[in-house]
Amino acid sequence: MQITLIRHLRTEWNKKTWLQGRRDIELSPITEELSNGIVENQQLLKRVAPFDIVLASNLKRTHQTAQVYGFTYETDGLLDELDFGPFEGLPKEKLLEEYGHQWTRNPLKLVLGESISNLQERIVLFLEKYKKLNNILVFGHGAWIRAIISFSQYGDINNMNKIIVGNNACITLTIIPS
Repeated sequence: MQITLIRHLRTEWNKKTWLQGRRDIELSPITEELSNGIVENQQLLKRVAPFDIVLASNLKRTHQTAQVYGFTYETDGLLDELDFGPFEGLPKEKLLEEYGHQWTRNPLKLVLGESISNLQERIVLFLEKYKKLNNILVFGHGAWIRAIISFSQYGDINNMNKIIVGNNACITLTIIPS
């Protein structure tokens, strides 16, 4: 199974380093720099297409990103961003002050608005649900994308917070379904 992941385009909260989680934040206006990145990613997408399915989370920032890219998509709640609970709307530094090394070294033990282990369960359910497809395009979120990268490389998502995925990053993974 090949999965191409595009993290949603930048929002005002991304610019401020505020955690968005399940908050339904709109995209910021697209800058020239971002426009250039979109064109580069579109060229890459042409090389890895056609896609069996194009998916987005339930949150409008992924819908808006898919639309900017010119794709029609289906929504799937398994792709929703991690629920950061009381940290949503706050700078990421607040989460790091509270949980420090645990956020980086052992996040599976954390419970925010959602347990990190539940995020891992959603990754597993996603892979099971779409395992019969060969080529998937996902418009998603930072924590979710970092989690699936960690899962594909290490077998769990405990290394997700050691991975950096910027807005508009385009990453293709090959995953062998179990």
